[in-house]
Amino acid sequence: MNNTKKIALAAALLCASGATLAQEINPSWYIQPSVNHVKPDADFGVDDRDTGGGLKFGKAVSQNWDIQVGASQTRFEQGRSEYRQTLLGADALLMLSRERFRPFILFGLGVERDKVNNPLRNVEKNSPYGTVGIGFQASLTPQWSLQADLRTVRGFLRDDELFGFKRSNNKMLTVGVNYAFNPPPAAPMPAPAPVVEAPAPAPEPVAPPPPPAPRFQKVTLEATKMFAFDKAVVITPAPKLDEIAAALQADTTVTNVEITGYTDRLGSESYNQKLSERRAMAVREYLIGKGIDGNRLRAIGKGEANPVVECNQKGRAQLIACLEPNRRVEVDQITVEVPVQR
Repeated sequence: MNNTKKIALAAALLCASGATLAQEINPSWYIQPSVNHVKPDADFGVDDRDTGGGLKFGKAVSQNWDIQVGASQTRFEQGRSEYRQTLLGADALLMLSRERFRPFILFGLGVERDKVNNPLRNVEKNSPYGTVGIGFQASLTPQWSLQADLRTVRGFLRDDELFGFKRSNNKMLTVGVNYAFNPPPAAPMPAPAPVVEAPAPAPEPVAPPPPPAPRFQKVTLEATKMFAFDKAVVITPAPKLDEIAAALQADTTVTNVEITGYTDRLGSESYNQKLSERRAMAVREYLIGKGIDGNRLRAIGKGEANPVVECNQKGRAQLIACLEPNRRVEVDQITVEVPVQR
């Protein structure tokens, strides 16, 4: 049984082992440096295996498919014979799982450059090639994974009279590491199960209690209406903040007012934390500028914490629009309109 038939049989066994599970995927592009160990076609004038290198870029485009594009090169020397092959192409990986261990079947097309230099031939030509193989990815961390594959590279040689044959068949083992440029999106938290309580017995008639003191509700301000993109300077006029300042001036007993800034999950965690702090501080300074005692105000930033919505859109513009409710400033212990009774 030749190597091509062995690869096809192994691929069939992997397919029979189970269908792809619906797991979360990381839509980020990743880069893959690799080491290649190649057995060349003996018709090129060499038959000793040798090692080369490669670089690819990849991306998960759906639940079942990854694409990878890149190049590799391997050089062989045997006595007075030298052979060099450079590959430039694209692979499609049929992912059989999205778990930590992810077997796949690969198919690819591209262009190979074969250079042969020996006492009988001196030729260098570009030719198309097709490739098929099997492999796996194994997660190491949320952004790092190991990839290995075994493939056959079938070249359709142009000017075959110069090479002395028409079809080449190189066998290649590739081992590389994948680094995703962005971490995978956070999984949404499951909703808590509803708690069913037994109905309480009817209470005995009692005299109505005196009206309780009012409590104040939280006021949420949309950051996109208060700040320019990626800025922490309040856009004026700011009527919502003016209403809050008027409410605080009307009731000086309200203290410990907490101003909390939040951002969405786009960008690095440390940058978003600092941006949320600067925006909360900007609101505090605005209220102080309206005559409110700064000792009554406390500004904090919570970055990406406590998201209002969870979004997984692939397009950046749609994702930014969906995440808008997460970009906000909350002012706690103050009401602009009517106090809410307990």
